[in-house]
Amino acid sequence: MAIPDFQTLTLPLLRHYADGKGHAKPEVAVALGQEFGLSNEELAEMLPSGRQGRFDNRVAWATSYLKQAGLLENIERGVHRITQRGLDVMAAPPAKIDLKFLEQFDEYKAFKARSGKKEADNMIDSAVQGSTPEELLEVGYKQLRGTLAAELLQQVKLGAPAFFERLVVELLVRMGYGGTREDAGQVLGKSGDGGIDGIINEDRLGLDVIYLQAKRWEGDVGRPEIQKFVGALAGHKANKGVFLTTSGYSKEARAYATQINAKLVLIDGQMLAELMIDYGLGVSTVTSYEIKRVDSDYFSED
Repeated sequence: MAIPDFQTLTLPLLRHYADGKGHAKPEVAVALGQEFGLSNEELAEMLPSGRQGRFDNRVAWATSYLKQAGLLENIERGVHRITQRGLDVMAAPPAKIDLKFLEQFDEYKAFKARSGKKEADNMIDSAVQGSTPEELLEVGYKQLRGTLAAELLQQVKLGAPAFFERLVVELLVRMGYGGTREDAGQVLGKSGDGGIDGIINEDRLGLDVIYLQAKRWEGDVGRPEIQKFVGALAGHKANKGVFLTTSGYSKEARAYATQINAKLVLIDGQMLAELMIDYGLGVSTVTSYEIKRVDSDYFSED
């Protein structure tokens, strides 16, 4: 039989987790392959890039969408478990779980807005009306990037505070701050002085320093936390600071950050994930596509 599309896989995949236990991705893929009676040849079929199996790719996407809707959760690397919401769905399972079904959940709607999926859906719907292949590739890229950012942020939140601290150091070093990884790591997390989590050099020569505050939060960071950080900057006679969080900032916090004399950068969870992608932290390249055009100069006659 043909390899099922990822929406067809979604309900059987969630059903596999209905026992409430944690299951690793390879185990789930094997079980689904057997359920759908896929042959070894079908299971071995690769995407055009040749870097990933087509069936594995579709299982991964089905898993990702269930996670974004709050029906599955990570319990450790590569291992997922059904949530209470997932159990509630399976108590009276629908005939099918597709993307339209998932839109009833606020978390999925928020993910869809972040990832550009709505834009992608609209572009696909209008493809027959004149959208170019380049436009479709661009929208697809945005959707893939948005999904990756959401996955990255979930992984960051699962890590220990010490892991988040190391991640911040590594990211800033890759962005060109702090000199070496060793130099940066010696200062972060050691000051603990009135709202300051660490200090890192702005450049390799250490001509100026940047003060850091890193918070793994779920709710929005409010103005009081930002005021505390700014007060700590003033106490050190510092004029540059970076506040990083895995969540977001309230409107009052963002407004306050623009009104002070010190240069203060607020990095929320979404921006953190985007920077990780841009600087290759915690991600790897699966494949790449080159878009080429005819070289008119080659065919021109002297």
